[in-house]
Amino acid sequence: MGFNIAIDGPAGAGKSTIARQVAKKLNFIYIDTGAMYRAMGVYFTRNQTDLADEEAVKKVCDTVEIKLTYEQGVQLIWLNGENVSEVIRTKEAGNMASACAAVPVVREKLVELQKKLAQTSDIVMDGRDIGTVVLPEADVKVYLTASVDVRAERRFKEYQEKGLTAVLEDVKKEVAQRDYNDMHRAVSPLCQAEDAVLVDTSDMNIDQAADAILKLVNTCR
Repeated sequence: MGFNIAIDGPAGAGKSTIARQVAKKLNFIYIDTGAMYRAMGVYFTRNQTDLADEEAVKKVCDTVEIKLTYEQGVQLIWLNGENVSEVIRTKEAGNMASACAAVPVVREKLVELQKKLAQTSDIVMDGRDIGTVVLPEADVKVYLTASVDVRAERRFKEYQEKGLTAVLEDVKKEVAQRDYNDMHRAVSPLCQAEDAVLVDTSDMNIDQAADAILKLVNTCR
């Protein structure tokens, strides 16, 4: 069993960036579970799958293959042999990922894969239910968050850097709606595990947030 670090939190809290940095400093494998759900969302969208049709969703899940690889330290997401690392970063893919995460058969497929990855390697895994469902026995659990305004501004800047058109107020509404959807879904809702440490990054930069987690890791090793 590897040393497992579970990082949960809402959209825009900086989970992926911070988890990636923590993994790099520890020489651990970083697993972006959100990217896995986004890849599933892309596949469902391309196949025009109705998420309300459980049988159709199950058939799609049986035919999809998602892999994570690393090239020069960069994680790549592969969907049935296609590199979709850039495709999954659109607003549409993010919204679809949230919808996919509420479908039990989708979660079952991806959680099984995530658990297997954690059994054999030292990993940092981030998502919405890592400390509560995927890795309840993780060595370190962190609930990473920030205010809605801060998270919306971060997401807005990401869109601008990618050349995407966005309105800040609209992004704030999207972030708030994403929070509501993630926290109120019937299957594995987003919540802080009882034994998770709360880290609020509203007034932290990436290095400060990563260092806060590394201190927690050092006390457990």
